This record gives sequence, C-alpha cells and structure tokens, in this order.
Amino acid sequence: MSSVAKWILGGLGFVLGGPIGALVGVLIGSLIPEGVIKKQDFTDNDSNTTNEFESEFSSRRRPYHKTTTGDIHISLLVLIAAVMKADGHLKRSELELVKRFLLNNYGEQDAKQLLQVLKQLLEKDIDVEAVADQIRVNVNYSTRLEIIHFLLDLANADGEFLEQESNVIETIYLHLGISQADYLSILAPYKKQKNPNWVYQTLEITPDATNEEVKKAYRRMAMKYHPDKVTSAGEDIKQKATEKFRSVQEAYETICKARGIK
Repeated sequence: MSSVAKWILGGLGFVLGGPIGALVGVLIGSLIPEGVIKKQDFTDNDSNTTNEFESEFSSRRRPYHKTTTGDIHISLLVLIAAVMKADGHLKRSELELVKRFLLNNYGEQDAKQLLQVLKQLLEKDIDVEAVADQIRVNVNYSTRLEIIHFLLDLANADGEFLEQESNVIETIYLHLGISQADYLSILAPYKKQKNPNWVYQTLEITPDATNEEVKKAYRRMAMKYHPDKVTSAGEDIKQKATEKFRSVQEAYETICKARGIK
C-alpha cells in the first residue's frame, strides 16, 4: 500500500468532512487499494448528500477535529487548484512548483497520484470561502500564515502577480482569519523592488517608528514566524516559515543599517 493510501486510512482528520470532504472524498478514496475499504464508502449515491465518503467513512474512522499533516496538505492542494485556475490558464511554472512540493513530501509514485487528484480538482467548482472557513477552525494561525505564503509563491511562480490570482488569495486570507497586517507583511518581500518601504511593512510598522519600536517589532515578528511553530505541518511548510523568518531578519538589518542602530 502506498504511503498516500496509508495516511488516507489513518492520518486524515477534518478534511474528511465539510466542503473539503465533499470536494476530495471520492478522489482520495480512489487511491485506496481495492478490497481495503468497501467500494460504497467512496461513492456518491445520493445527490442530496455530499458523498458516502464524508457521511460514513469519516464519522466511523476519524473525528473531524483532529488535524494532521495530511489534512494540511490536502487543504493546501484544494487552495492550490483554486489559485491555479483563477485566470483560466494553467502555467508550467506553477505546476512545477506544486510537483516539487509533492515530490519533497511523498516521493515520485505518491506525487503522481496526488497530481491526479489536483488535475481533477482543477475541473471542479471550488467554494474558496467555505474551504478557507473550514481550514480556519481546524488549523493553527501560524500554519495558516504559511499556507498564504505558499499560495503567494505559487501566484508569483512566473515572476508576476495576476489580478485574478491576487483576488482569490485575498479572499482566502480573509476567510482564513489572517489579519491584513500579517497578509501585507508576507506580501511585502515580493514587492521589494517596487516598494521602498517593504522593510517596514514586513515588520508591521510605519517608517516613523522609533528605534525602540523597530526593535520590539523585530522581536515580535521573529517569534511569530519561528519555524518551530509549524513543525507538524511538514517540511515544505516549515521551509516557508524559515524563508519568512529570514525576510524579517533582512528587513530588520536593512533598517538598522540605514538608521545606524546597533
């Protein structure tokens, strides 16, 4: 049995219900070897309900409140599909980024299976507000910040942010319960060539902040984005936190150099 199948059976929690379960239940159920679970557990036999996967399998095997690395990755895969299809064109640069993410976490064989799930998600209508709402109540704030970070990487994979993609990500961050200041802080390093105040925006302060306020902001932001806060979300999400941690350090050091702060 593949590792994907194993964590479907024993390592998924809240994504087996709600709007995410309705989107991916049958898709991920198709990755289970025949005979391990009854076929009807993964079949939508009633148009008035979501599917048998959600109504039977999840209630018998995994409580909705449990959050695992697999939950986070499946949730992210749904949001990835929403961003990728936002402008009506699938870009090779975005697909390559997603492939690397899946390969790093699951290996070649399982990555291929999950890419098939992504392909089918790209053909579905995704209610990003409902999906993000479900993630908000099940995933900690630090991990939600890094989900937004990953989606911004995806949208910027070809070096530019398209309006349609930005609009989808803005909807997602609002429904994830991310503050505007935190969103703009994550976004700021992408705009450093065009925004001379990106260093202040990264630290969530204004250019008229005192030196002491700069130091306090740096300590606060360094704590907020410390990679240890997202260790349970998988190595790629932890890497996003590390990148943000470094951008906070860069912003602080740039301000210190300009102001002569020691």
